[in-house]
Amino acid sequence: MQELSHWIDGKRVAGTSGRFADVYNPATGEVQARVPLASKAEMGDAVARAAKAQLGWGATNPQKRARVMMEAVRLINRDMDKLAEKLSSEHGKTFPDARGDVQRGLEVIEFCIGAPHLLKGEFTDSAGPGIDMYSMRQPLGVVAGITPFNFPAMIPLWKMGPALAAGNAMILKPSERDPSVPLMLAKIFQEAGLPDGVLQVVNGDKDAVDAILDSPVIQAVGFVGSTPIAHYIYTRAAETGKRAQCFGGAKNHMIIMPDADMDQAADALVGAGFGAAGERCMAISVAVPVGEGTAEALRERLVPKIEALKVGPWTAGDDVDYGPVVTAAAKENILRLIESGVEQGAELVVDGRGFTLQGYENGFFVGPHFFDHVTPDMDIYRTEIFGPVLSMVRAASYEEAIGLAMDHEYGNGTAIFTRDGDAARDFANRINIGMVGVNVPIPVPLAYHTFGGWKKSGFGDLNQHGPDAFRFYTRTKTVTARWPSGIKQGAAFNFKAMD
Repeated sequence: MQELSHWIDGKRVAGTSGRFADVYNPATGEVQARVPLASKAEMGDAVARAAKAQLGWGATNPQKRARVMMEAVRLINRDMDKLAEKLSSEHGKTFPDARGDVQRGLEVIEFCIGAPHLLKGEFTDSAGPGIDMYSMRQPLGVVAGITPFNFPAMIPLWKMGPALAAGNAMILKPSERDPSVPLMLAKIFQEAGLPDGVLQVVNGDKDAVDAILDSPVIQAVGFVGSTPIAHYIYTRAAETGKRAQCFGGAKNHMIIMPDADMDQAADALVGAGFGAAGERCMAISVAVPVGEGTAEALRERLVPKIEALKVGPWTAGDDVDYGPVVTAAAKENILRLIESGVEQGAELVVDGRGFTLQGYENGFFVGPHFFDHVTPDMDIYRTEIFGPVLSMVRAASYEEAIGLAMDHEYGNGTAIFTRDGDAARDFANRINIGMVGVNVPIPVPLAYHTFGGWKKSGFGDLNQHGPDAFRFYTRTKTVTARWPSGIKQGAAFNFKAMD
């Protein structure tokens, strides 16, 4: 069995805590590796080493840092298939989906090549008599990223790219469920020219997270995961004076108007609801057709598409629609919520509870499920299931439909499918949700815009990637400078107003 490691000072380092977590092959249920779980002392040592390395890296001019990003882009493209294969083997995603995971992270690194422009300050000459004022954007020092299992390439790249390009050192604590890709990425960045110690990958569990939060050296924490943990990290970070951007759960609604293209809407729902086995914070898990006619037309198209989904391991070929969920515990939780939906009165139109895959009976596969006549009081509506389950909530009017999305505690993403520009504009302007799609089912912004949810989906005032990332990973210093003209005017004892 493979024993994984940490990445400290540019090399793989064995854990010393004596504690390990199992890394499974989700398709077979077998343990394929074990990963060390860092102690607080190990984390503290990694942070101290990063602080020393950051001094030189922060003093490196932004253009040279950008060249490291540029070379990292080339190397990630070179190793794309290796990264995707490892990702699929630990997470369970299909191979094309795993490549997409890497690609969407890569796009943020491409954006970070423009760091010299993004880090420019502002300048005002002659702000007063002989006085110039200017601002500088400077790195925070050592920052941390705590990333989830469902995007083991994309989200670490979202965190490390802007942080490193801005001149910080980063402590990355990836998910212990699929830790190999972050370790591979650290090696790639070293090959790209990143100095040793500037990026430390420290595997761990809650002990490692608490060590990050307790560290007086770490200045900022970025997190993606569940809402309870996002709230915990955000409040603990605030207590210790750290910046925090913490992104939590989601329950994304897609409103289907009567004038929408029903075939397009059904295809969008199946892809957005069941891709990656539903283990996406931007997955559409709630379809809201407006009017009974719309609901019936949509249901008629959805059922055969969902029943035809091909579920299997990533090794079965590119025509597999989705693979297993990440752990046995995740599968059990999904099936528990499905049973609650049946017990609470929802109609289980497509029932995947008996799904088995020959030769993979011990894998963590969950068949596709489709509920109709779901109501807002049901657990399957209120809870993020994070599995291949689509619920349909019928709305009598547009106002009722938009109210469902607006009243839900989560506000990550949403979408509307319509041919009516007035309805689309009204929806985009009124909805209290951070990312909105118009005839786009998964409205994940491109790298040069920012990604982030509202309400209980996001804690903190700055989002991921785009310009917000460089604001988050830098602090602004403003300098007021006056160069004496040689004319002696004597001492001044009051704060003189500008003329």
